[in-house]
Amino acid sequence: MSLSLTAILSNPELENKLLTEAQTQGFVAAMAAAPNLISPNEWLAFLWGGEETSPFTTAEELEAYANAVVNLWNEYREAFLSGQWQWPEACQLDDEEIVTAQTRQFSEGLLQGWQLTRDDWETLMPEESENNALLGGVLLSISMLFDPETALSTLKEQGIEGLDEFVEIYKAVPMMLCGLTMRGYELAEADAEKEA
Repeated sequence: MSLSLTAILSNPELENKLLTEAQTQGFVAAMAAAPNLISPNEWLAFLWGGEETSPFTTAEELEAYANAVVNLWNEYREAFLSGQWQWPEACQLDDEEIVTAQTRQFSEGLLQGWQLTRDDWETLMPEESENNALLGGVLLSISMLFDPETALSTLKEQGIEGLDEFVEIYKAVPMMLCGLTMRGYELAEADAEKEA
């Protein structure tokens, strides 16, 4: 039976050696949303800080982890392209903290993953293009959820009382990520046809 990501990450021996579950979900979401498919071999090591040696003691543990991550990638990719993706359960809004720690960690993981796919996105959605505004909107929203305090004070300076804004942004993220993934997929496909 394959171990879940949650089960693998709850192993105390791996504590602080891998991205948290929410950071992993965010990072995998960035990979699943990417317009050009990147093999997990190229990015899996980023989940433990990019070291050559993984923190797992056996090949079986590493394989179980890789399988759990790839399964999550498949699930997210399909959900993004079908417009069905939703926030992971632990990623919520929070009355006191604006968003839960998991929402912040998810956003952090997504922004880290985006760094790896940035060139692909910027090639397909160059500045000044209509699509670039879509990309920028998604990144701005995720950045705001990653650092809500700074975003709130920025909104306040613009005369906007921000909490309602956060609810709107949080609710819009699934649709925005799905839309961005679909658009990136279309553009990458069109690009591939041009080159064929």
